[in-house]
Amino acid sequence: MAGDGVKADAGSAAGPGTAGYAAMVARAKALIPELRDRASKTEELRRLPPETERDLHDAGLFRVVQPKRVGGAELDYVALVDCADALGQADASVAWNFANLASHHWMLGMFDRQAQDAVWARDADALIASSFIFPAGRARKADGGYVLRGHWPFSSGVESCDWNMLSGVVSSDDEADGIEYRIFLLNRSEYKINDTWNATGLCGTGSNDVWVEDTFVAEKMTVAVSDLTGGPTPGSVVNPNALYALPVFSLFPYVLSGVGLGNAQACLNDYVEFARHRASTYNRAKLSDLQTTQIKIAEASAKVDAARLVMRTNCIDAMADARRGHVPDLAAKTRLRRDGAFAVNLCTEAVSLLFAASGARSLFTSGALQRQFRDAHAVNSHLAFNFDAAGTNYGRVALGLPSENLTL
Repeated sequence: MAGDGVKADAGSAAGPGTAGYAAMVARAKALIPELRDRASKTEELRRLPPETERDLHDAGLFRVVQPKRVGGAELDYVALVDCADALGQADASVAWNFANLASHHWMLGMFDRQAQDAVWARDADALIASSFIFPAGRARKADGGYVLRGHWPFSSGVESCDWNMLSGVVSSDDEADGIEYRIFLLNRSEYKINDTWNATGLCGTGSNDVWVEDTFVAEKMTVAVSDLTGGPTPGSVVNPNALYALPVFSLFPYVLSGVGLGNAQACLNDYVEFARHRASTYNRAKLSDLQTTQIKIAEASAKVDAARLVMRTNCIDAMADARRGHVPDLAAKTRLRRDGAFAVNLCTEAVSLLFAASGARSLFTSGALQRQFRDAHAVNSHLAFNFDAAGTNYGRVALGLPSENLTL
């Protein structure tokens, strides 16, 4: 494992309950009214408006899990959930791009220092896109690095980024060497963007395609997935905080799970407010007096609260494990993936329940409900939240069969 002999530092107190952490979440919440007002514009643009990106930069939100040594906040991992939860209560597209782009500062902290310096020495605020669909890229070893080519979909926020983390499968001429999963860090000048993002949900994320044609990537600008499975990483020499020793792809669902959570919370809040003051169109009965309304609120809120508890508990526990130098075994890693998918599915169920309970009101494009419904199902369509996939792999490992997820 890269970084052998480098023990993860417990890190300074930067978790929930600390003043710095609370202040960051408060900044995210303070943006809710304005971001919500901009939601229609964001959908029309199919990407985040420049003023929204500036708001996120000014609040320091893109740098919540960036190392302190380059000016980042270096908060505990659960900050990605809590801040995305807050921003998702305004607009899921904003929360999605925040969480994606902020998490890449965290991941860059695990690369070799040369890669970190290539980005942060130029501009510590630089945004980094990604696409972690490994079969989409193919690489072959070359002197001093790799030659990469591929076509990657779903690179969220890519138009605003100066860099991109693209995944690929490395093969060699000798089949006995097998294959390797690796992540490649490329500058904007080294890839092309294809504007493909015309979607029904998460419309404002600008999740376009990226093309690379036989581009050389130096060894130091890459990292093997096997170095990101928990414990010291190539970046641990300069970033000893336990935050940069977490198992990346085991915790992958929690990068984005807060988006579904915040979107569901907003949908619930809106429904409760609506039901408090409205009467039935047909018999003028107060909606708040109807038992069915009360039950729907109870069921939806139970799903949202349970999802939040699962997400936050798993992230907080993962940090505690990393601080004591414990790397979870495969069973624990597949449980993290299972729980992440299950929690987001709960959020989607809550939104769908409230959408159905809202009757014809849900049909109007002028309201937020239809967007919340579309965004909930768009979030849930991400592979990380496919419970059949996560559940199957969990069950396989529980039964003593090999894991089918090669990134764990």
